[in-house]
Formats: sequence, C-alpha cells, structure tokens
Amino acid sequence: MTRRKKEAESQLGFTTLDTPNKGGIQEASALHCMLSESLWRRLGSGGDLPQSGGEYNPYPVARRVNSSHGMMIDDDMEAGSLGPYHDRPRTFPNMRTKPYTPLIFRILLGINVRVLFILLLLGFGAIFYMGASTSPIIVFVISICILSFLVSIYLTKWVLAKDEGPPEMVQIADAIRDGAEGFFRTQYGSISKMAMLLALVILCIYLFRNTTPQQESSGVGRSTSAYITVAAFLLGALCSGIAGYVGMWVSVRANVRVSSAARRSAREALQVISLLSVPAKTMTGSLFLYNTKKVVQVATRAGGLSAIIVVGMAVIGIAVLYATFYVWLGVDSPGSMKVTDLPLLLVGYGFGASFVALFAQLGGGIYTKAADVGADLVGKVEQGIPEDDPRNPAVIADLVGDNVGDCAARGADLFESIAAEIISAMILGGTMAQHYPSGFILFPLVVHSFDLVVSSVGIFSIRGTRESGVMAPIEDPMTILQKGYSVTIVLAVVAFALSTRWLLYTEQAPSAWFNFALCGLVGIITAYVFVWITKYYTDYKHEPVRTLALSSSTGHGTNIIAGVSLGLESTALPVLVISVAIISAYWLGQTCGLVDETGNPIGGLFGTAVATMGMLSTAAYILTMDMFGPIADNAGGIVEMSQQPESVREITDVLDAVGNTTKATTKGFAIGSAALASFLLFSAYMDEVAAFAHQPFKQVDIAVPEVFVGGLLGSMLIFVFSAWACSAVGRTAQEVVNEVRRQFIERPGIMDYKEKPDYGRCVAIVASASLREMIKPGALAIISPIVVGFLFRILGYYTGHPLLGAKVVASLLMFATVAGILMALFLNTAGGAWDNAKKYIETGALGGKGSDAHKAAVTGDTVGDPFKDTAGPSLHVLIKMLATITLVMAPVFL
Repeated sequence: MTRRKKEAESQLGFTTLDTPNKGGIQEASALHCMLSESLWRRLGSGGDLPQSGGEYNPYPVARRVNSSHGMMIDDDMEAGSLGPYHDRPRTFPNMRTKPYTPLIFRILLGINVRVLFILLLLGFGAIFYMGASTSPIIVFVISICILSFLVSIYLTKWVLAKDEGPPEMVQIADAIRDGAEGFFRTQYGSISKMAMLLALVILCIYLFRNTTPQQESSGVGRSTSAYITVAAFLLGALCSGIAGYVGMWVSVRANVRVSSAARRSAREALQVISLLSVPAKTMTGSLFLYNTKKVVQVATRAGGLSAIIVVGMAVIGIAVLYATFYVWLGVDSPGSMKVTDLPLLLVGYGFGASFVALFAQLGGGIYTKAADVGADLVGKVEQGIPEDDPRNPAVIADLVGDNVGDCAARGADLFESIAAEIISAMILGGTMAQHYPSGFILFPLVVHSFDLVVSSVGIFSIRGTRESGVMAPIEDPMTILQKGYSVTIVLAVVAFALSTRWLLYTEQAPSAWFNFALCGLVGIITAYVFVWITKYYTDYKHEPVRTLALSSSTGHGTNIIAGVSLGLESTALPVLVISVAIISAYWLGQTCGLVDETGNPIGGLFGTAVATMGMLSTAAYILTMDMFGPIADNAGGIVEMSQQPESVREITDVLDAVGNTTKATTKGFAIGSAALASFLLFSAYMDEVAAFAHQPFKQVDIAVPEVFVGGLLGSMLIFVFSAWACSAVGRTAQEVVNEVRRQFIERPGIMDYKEKPDYGRCVAIVASASLREMIKPGALAIISPIVVGFLFRILGYYTGHPLLGAKVVASLLMFATVAGILMALFLNTAGGAWDNAKKYIETGALGGKGSDAHKAAVTGDTVGDPFKDTAGPSLHVLIKMLATITLVMAPVFL
C-alpha cells in the first residue's frame, strides 16, 4: 500500500492525505462527496455504462489539440475500464453553410497588418489628444480601459490555448458555435434595422422640439442637438451589440475547454485509484480526488475576459463621447456650453444601450427557454432520457440558447446597467459642479475604471493549483468563486475611498468626501447582501430550496405552490435592503456639508448616485460569475452528448448547479442596481422637464386622477410585458415539442442510436420563432410611454394643464419601476429555486433521477424557465429603458 501510494504521489504530482479508515465510506455533503460507491464500481468495470447501438458508423473527424499537453486520456478510461461508450454515434451537423464573422471584423482582418497598426496608433492618438484637451482624468480613464483590453487579450489566449478534448466533443462545440453565431447574425441584423428606424424618429423629434435656455445661450441649436443625440444613440447601440457579441463569442469557445478540463480531472482521479490499487470502500480519503479548481479556473477566466470587455466598452464609450463633445463644442470657452450641461447630451447613449439590451434579452431569452422547455417536456418527461441526451433533437438548440440568452444578452444587460448609471450620476454630478468645481462629473468614470482593476485582480486570484501540492478534500466551486469575490470587494472599498478623496474633496466642506465614501460603502454592502440573499433562496445547500424539493415528493401541484410562495416571499428582504440603502445614502449625502446659495443641502441625490456606483463597483466580477453559469451548463451538455464517462458528468453537474446559483445572484444584483439607477434617472427626468418647461418641476401629485391613471398604466405595463414574454416562450416551446415528437415517431431508430436526430430543424424553428415573438413585447415597452405622454399632453393642452403629459409619464415611470422591481425579484428567484430543487433531487436526494419527486421537480423547472431567463431579466432592462426613453423623448410630453 505504501509503495503504491508513493508511486501515485510521484506520478501525479500531489500528496494524498492519510485519512484513518473507520470501517467504511464516511458520510459527506452532496457538493463535497461526488464519488459515490457506485461510481467507484463504474470506474473499475464500466458495467453500468450503456452499451453501443452498433449499427451506426460515425463519420471520421480530425482531432484538434491546442496545447502541448494534449490530454490524451488513459487507455483504461478510453476503452477497458470505462466500457465501449465511444462506439456511440458522435457526428453533429453544422448549422451554417459558411463561417460567419461580423462585417466590422471582416474589414479589419482584410487590412494589411502594418496599415492596421498605423491606423490603431492614429486612432489612439486622436483619442488621447481629445482626452488631454478635456481633462487628465479622461486620459486616466481611457488608459485603464485600454490596459484592461490588453488583459482580456491575455485571458483570451490563455483560454484558447487549453485543450479542446476528443473529436466528438469538438464536433458538438462546433455545432453549438455555428448555431449561436447564425442566430446572433440574424437577431442583431433585425435589431440594427429597428435601431436605424428609431434613430430617424429621434432625429425628426429633435429637429422640431424646443431648446433649453442653456442650449440657447451656448449656441447649440436644434439641428446640432438632434445630430448629437442620434449619434450618441447609435454609438450606444453599437457598443452594446459588440458587448453582446463578445459574450457569445467567448462562451461558445470556452465551453468545450471546460468539458476537457473536467475530463482531465476525472482521469487524474482514475489514475490515483489505479495506482493505489485499494478497494474504494476502504479509501475514506479518496472522496477528495476530483480537482475542480482547474475546471473552475478555466470557466472563470473565460467569463472574466468577456466581463472586462463589457465594462471597459461601457466606460470608454462614454469617456470618448464626452471628450469628443467637449472638444467639438468648445465647452467652457466664452459663449459656448458649460461643462455642467454636457452630461445631458449623453442620454442618447444610454437609450441606445437599453434598446439593444431589451431586444437582445427578449430574443435570446425566448430562444433559450423555448428550446429548453421543449427538450425537457419530450425528452426527460415523455421519453425518460437524461438531460442533454444526444438522442433529443432539441438538445443542440438548448445548448445554443445558453449562449445567446445567458451570455450575449446578459453582457448587453450589464453594459446597459453600467451606462445608465454612469450617465445619470454624471447628470447629477453636473448639478453639484455648478456650486463646487470639483470632480463630480467624471467621478463615475473613475469608479468604474477601478472596477476593471479590482475585478481583474479577483479573477486572477482564482488559481488552478492547490496549495502545497496537497490533494485536499474537494472544494465547493461556489466557495472558490466567493473567495475571488471577497478579494474584489476588499479592493473595491479601498479604491472607492481613494477615488472619493481624489475627486470629491472640496475646501468648503473638507469632510464631504468621507460621507460620500460611506455612501459608496453602503452600495458595496448592498451588493454583497443582495448576492447573499439570492444565494440563500436559490442554492440547494440552504433550507428554502430543500423545502421546495421536499414538496415535490407529494406531487406536481405542491411543487408549483411551494415555488410560487418562495418567489413571493423572496421579495421582502431585497426591498428592505434597497430601502435602507436609499435612505442611508440620501441622509449621508444631505449631511455632508455641501449647500447651495440659499444654504439648502444639495448632496442627498448625489449620495444615492454614489451608493449606486458603489453597488456597481464590482460589476465586472459579478458578470464573471454570471458568465460562469452558461459556460458550465454548456460544458455539461457537451459531456452528456459525447457520451463521456459518468465521472466527468459528476464534475460538470456540480459546476452546473453552482452556475444556476451564480446566474440567480447576478440577476438579483442587476435588479438592485436597476432600482437605484432608475431612481437617479427619474430625478434627472424631472430636472430635464423643468429645463425645457422653464418652470419648476419637483413634485408629482398622485391625487390628481390623470396622474393616478398614469401610475396604473405603468404597473399594468409590467404585468402585460411579463405575460407576453412568458407566452412567447410557451408558443415557441409548443412548436419545439411538436417537432421533437414528430422526429421520435417518424424515426424510431433514434432511441436505439440507429438514426440521427435532425438537430438543425429545431434550431431553425426556435430561431425564427424567437425573432418573431420578441417584437410585440419590445414594441409595447418602447411605444407605451411615448403614446401615454403624447395623449395626456393633448388633454392637458385643452384643459389648461400644460405639464399634465410630463406628470403622467413621471407617474407611469415611478409605478412601473416599483412594480418591475418586485416582479423581477419574484420571477428570478422562483425560477432559480425551481431549477436547483431539481438539481438537488438529481444528486440522489428524495429518490434521485426518475423518481416521482424528480418528475414533479422537472415540471417546476419547466414553469420557472421563462420566469428566470426571459421575463425576469427583460424587466431589468425594461425599467431602465423606460427611464432613458422618457429622458430622450421628454420634448414630446411638453
């Protein structure tokens, strides 16, 4: 035994822990003990693995290996001890006829390298010149963003250098990539056409609108203002689209590398068993053999490079736009615009980001959940085959949906959140800068620049090797991710304090910067508490999800009742946290010592803006954890479809369950930040109306019947939007169900691996239906506030109330924000809890897979799918888009 143990330690490069044997395998939690006794038997004989169908000959595929270590799996794992799983059909169709690369990238790739290098130097030179002409702070922000892009390039190379695994895994990954890129091209083509049409509408409105006194005095006429707003709108839409494309591009290439890393970890465990030659039941210490850190590192760095680019694009886009307008309009020169009015010209950027994010989230959410629901209802419920089984015709569409719905759409969502928060905070900073010439306007850009730095450190803090070379007990992937988050939070607190002292210090109120630093701390704590609350309600290590899983043992109906009640209950704590955060930050801002000419405190609203910045000061790392989810989900699907050994699936199942929790926590984080950002945008809307109307506009009286009706319409908008989003998933899923049933009936050999499913047909159905279905709820969100404001403007004109339209829209915006926050919290949490209740049962609890409790949990998960991945995330975007669209369209209401 000792000789074998030393030989194993020598060959594998780690030392095993000596755990005393007490006569059998010790109990452990589901997360920390994945290697059950039955799994050890499978690792020894392969007898539990399904046998080959025998009659189908797969097409030959050339193997691709990206790195020198190549991961050639052991002969024991490939054939003898793991059974002839490799004899199964493993060919998957391409979803497109030729490779697709976006036009802008095709143009860049077609340019000579030296010419491209010179153009880049000239472009960066122009950017830095405008930044230097504006402020040294802008130069600092742009420099940090460019450095972060270089970090993302390093991460890209690091991830792509990882091994892709055997050819059957590569084939599946190629099919997923092709389907995702094909849908992305079609979807964003449709969105770009709608964006151009809306840009034309904005141009016409601004050419005929009134101007503010500030614009008249600075010489910025109607046409200049119109072209500036349209240009900002189109730039925001373009940057949002690029952010979404990067998220999708990374995820479809990282998924197979995570699968390969999991396969390698399973191989290492098998090597230890083989070298030690000790029966599994006597090895109480062998439950620690899986090394998930390496797998988590690959998935985290893949998500991290996407997150860094998303945040960097949002920050540098606003910085460059600000600097361009500053230089072009000659801001602060005699007879020109004041710098305090400049942030108002950026609202078009936020609207463009919101517009793209809404349709990306709607289309991607409908796609992913319709495919998922259709695959589950027929495959898991009717046919009794596992999730992601290659015999399911909808499985490729399901895996494609993870990328277009969770990666591309979430990237656009967080991009929009950051852009809206920066712009609203800069507008409020402009108000503060009228009284105190300090760095209030550019402070949001600096905060998010530091976000790139601290989040990068947090990402790199997750290492793939264990300390001291000891093969320690398996570490929960969530614990690994939370360690990186803790590092990020600590650094964010330090960076925020430095930023406030640097930019918000004024001699008139020397302690004001400290109050604002405390506001930022309130925001950071709020983000952490939101993550914890959502984790509590959606992670199956905690009581709510386990109670929900227990309700599944008594039937489908009790599972649905328990899930709905859990989702409703989960709204309480987040609302209390948001309430405390807003009041605390407002009070800290009011008492900071900053006053206007009449002696009234003016720091309250800016204090809430600083708290919002604090909440989003770790946004890049939060988005990294979110991207971890769909990448891990895809990795599990690739493992299942390529018929890898059960030991590999054991690893990816744990990552998938953790990914469900990280996705849920990100949604909780997003809705919390949306609530604070919408509050700021609402204040900015009232200020803008006052500027255009040339009269004060500080209160909205809901006792006025028309204003109260506006609030009702805003609340109704949230419910109708959610209903249309969910029904869109249902209708599309019905088409998928009918297609999958048809294939099983017309091709009976599919179940015996004698015929190959038509995956491409399901992909085509879901793609076309999701693009069609996203139009109605998206149009409702955009058109409703404009129509309501215009109609009540006409009514106010004839009844002698000139500001009635603006007041009704303010009420609509206020009530829609409140209802949207509550509805999104309910949908996100209930859906995530249903999903993880199913995962908990699949670990073996309450009868495990195939039991009655599992079937009921699958029903709950099916109901929760459109909740958590379509309607819920779309509401994050909707409530911020309502605020930005009212800012841009305010002249229509006056």
